[in-house]
Amino acid sequence: MWTVIAIIFVLWLLGAFGGRVFSSFPKTGNWVHILIVIAVILLILKLLSVI
Repeated sequence: MWTVIAIIFVLWLLGAFGGRVFSSFPKTGNWVHILIVIAVILLILKLLSVI
């Protein structure tokens, strides 16, 4: 589960800052926020040991 959280977090970072670092990186818009919400929910569930 920690691997999934890490991958989602890295994708969120790429979506949030990728356009500033690489000009050819696509803009993701609201997908950035959806990914971070999913990552936070997974992290909370993992910390509560529900999953």
